[in-house]
Amino acid sequence: MGIILMLLPAVLLSCKGELDDVSLPLDTNVVYTMPDESARHEGTWLQWPHQYQYGVTYRNRLDATWVAMTKELAMSERVHLIAYDETEKGRIISLLKSADVPLNNIDFKIYPTDDVWIRDSGPIYVKDKNGQLFIQDWGFNGWGKKADFEKCNVIPSKIAAEQHIQKIALDAIMINEGGSVEVDGKGVLMACKSSILNKNRNPGMTQQQAEAIFTKYLGITKFIWLEGKAGLEITDMHIDGFARFANPSTIITMSEEDLDYWQVPRNDVNTLYAATTKNNSAYQFIKVPLTKKDVITTYGKNLGKASYINYYIANNRVLVPNYNDPNDAVANAIIQKIYPDKKIVGIDCRNLFANGGMVHCVTQQQPL
Repeated sequence: MGIILMLLPAVLLSCKGELDDVSLPLDTNVVYTMPDESARHEGTWLQWPHQYQYGVTYRNRLDATWVAMTKELAMSERVHLIAYDETEKGRIISLLKSADVPLNNIDFKIYPTDDVWIRDSGPIYVKDKNGQLFIQDWGFNGWGKKADFEKCNVIPSKIAAEQHIQKIALDAIMINEGGSVEVDGKGVLMACKSSILNKNRNPGMTQQQAEAIFTKYLGITKFIWLEGKAGLEITDMHIDGFARFANPSTIITMSEEDLDYWQVPRNDVNTLYAATTKNNSAYQFIKVPLTKKDVITTYGKNLGKASYINYYIANNRVLVPNYNDPNDAVANAIIQKIYPDKKIVGIDCRNLFANGGMVHCVTQQQPL
């Protein structure tokens, strides 16, 4: 918050599906690869906010952000909207029509959900060596059982069944939220241990075991591990809030001062800046400032400064979180230089940020 079972050796799994803290040789052969977010999409998945979990006020404060995202994404690719029920579907259609959003590139799925964070709980699309598409269903437990998760946890299975795409069931293998891992599409993964190797996600799992799983199922052959900071906020420090791969040779992040403000541990800042590519070359770094001022929601709540790193790359657009702040234009211009062939669109995330995430946290790509 802002994924054909080829199981690891059965001895590693306890009766509760947790990994025992043992050091056994693991199969680290690459079986599947996860395309980079910038690879061509078939579409984007969104889960629309509803009233059934946190009330009407919660829903109404977020509607405008979802309308804006849907409008822009529908001009880029297919948009798959998940509505809680038929009543919500009708309400969403009315909102889109009122905003003059054409519906011809939008389809609806009726699935009850707990919340909106499909990046973390939704399907992770991967390909095998022949280019065949699969849906991975990783475990999701509400960021360590901090929030309800049962409805969202079954969404990948429902999508796989409806799309007739073969599912890789990993829910008993590993809890893994999409926002906790950043991949470059070339075999490098960047993540904070605090949101993966945490007793509230994967008790007893070792780094070696996590790397073997990521190698097999996401195609990872090099890891950039930060320690992270558990307990700071609900995600236990997802990487996609402060560091992303702009391309395989470039990381987009923040200045040291802003990373300090974001409470990234000092040793992690040093590790991040010293990271090397798959070919052991130094990364280029693009640094985007935080907001100049504290973010104030439309209903007057002060949230402190916010990050622009949590953007989403669509086929011909990049949706960048904006906050009615002077640095919106600065961040948009920096990101535009990274993606010169795409339109940069600022999405008002003031109210969404109040709930713990931005654009990347609530979107999920489906590759071609």
